[in-house]
Amino acid sequence: MVGGGLYLLRERYQAQNPVQPKGAGGRPGASGGVGAGPTPVVALPASLGSLDVVMNGLGTATPLRTVTVRSRVDGELVQVKFDEGQLVKPGQLLAEIDPRAFQVQLDQAQGMLARDQALLENAKLDLERYQGLFKQDSIAKQQVDTQVSLVRQYEGAVRVDKSQVDNAKLQLAYTRITAPVGGRVGLRLVDQGNIVHSGDANGIVVIAQLAPIAVVFTVPQDSVPVVMKRMQSEQIPVEAWDRESRAKLADGFLASADNQVDPATGTVKLKAQFDNADGVLFPNQFVNVRMKVDTVRDAIVVPTAAVQRGAQGLFVYVVRDDKTVTPRPVKLGAADVQRIVVADGLREGELVVVDGMDRLRPGATVEVTAARPEIKPPPEVKGKGKGGRKKASEK
Repeated sequence: MVGGGLYLLRERYQAQNPVQPKGAGGRPGASGGVGAGPTPVVALPASLGSLDVVMNGLGTATPLRTVTVRSRVDGELVQVKFDEGQLVKPGQLLAEIDPRAFQVQLDQAQGMLARDQALLENAKLDLERYQGLFKQDSIAKQQVDTQVSLVRQYEGAVRVDKSQVDNAKLQLAYTRITAPVGGRVGLRLVDQGNIVHSGDANGIVVIAQLAPIAVVFTVPQDSVPVVMKRMQSEQIPVEAWDRESRAKLADGFLASADNQVDPATGTVKLKAQFDNADGVLFPNQFVNVRMKVDTVRDAIVVPTAAVQRGAQGLFVYVVRDDKTVTPRPVKLGAADVQRIVVADGLREGELVVVDGMDRLRPGATVEVTAARPEIKPPPEVKGKGKGGRKKASEK
């Protein structure tokens, strides 16, 4: 009796909960099942065109020159002629040191020069007299030779005095501190009224040259031969983009390359130069760098999203004339952010699926749409709720 009761219960349950037929893959609504229909996908034709081979990297904006302005003499800083953050030109006056002590040294050197020049003139006059007397045989030859030596001695003293005068003038000129390069000054490191020394480590201010400016970035060591070969033949264009790679900041060119590979990262440093006339690049700013190293012409190009990776390698789904899809193995070439070159496996004009391929299988029927396909659930069987069971009101 127990076995018969269980059999009747099972028969009643199966009558109330019929099993829905499944299509290929065991999913309701797939091809051959309830609600079967073509799968919506987005497909685009493979086109014949050109593609730029671009290397991407993360770079840092670096001034071409960074100069710490220091005093070359000791003294009191009496004037500061710049504002913090100001753009300055080469030779522009930045600060002044009290010049009075150096003016005194110059006056002393000029006085000694005047004295020795007077002594030299007198010695030359005596030498002329002695030479005349020697011709008259009125004095000894030794007295003439002694006077010649004295003239030479005073000539040497005058030369020393002139060098002292030049040195004093140079020290006096150093009291006026000028900008050695053009650029933007930083924050003031010493205030007016302080005593500055030539040996101060910090200096007075730092000048960074911003126009032009450089961007230092790295590329893998495997890419170095291509870059170096291109540099020998032509100038390589470089673009600087913001951190999110949405806006291009500046256009420049590759200026130089480092002479060694970093063994820790396996990369080589490159330096690009930008005019930066508008000041959009700032020292130590992080930017994304795009460097165009080559252009592939007359190639089959498809969107990057069309390429899939499977057990057999890389492939794309090709839409055939009968609206079915078939996976096609491909060999790829150069690529950028949105497109990629197919070196082998596709012909121009063939439709490839770029969206919706996650629900495809070989031979599946598709419907090509212009918008992103959305996954639609299969239509519900009339009179049944979730899971195919009858609603409680119909039981």
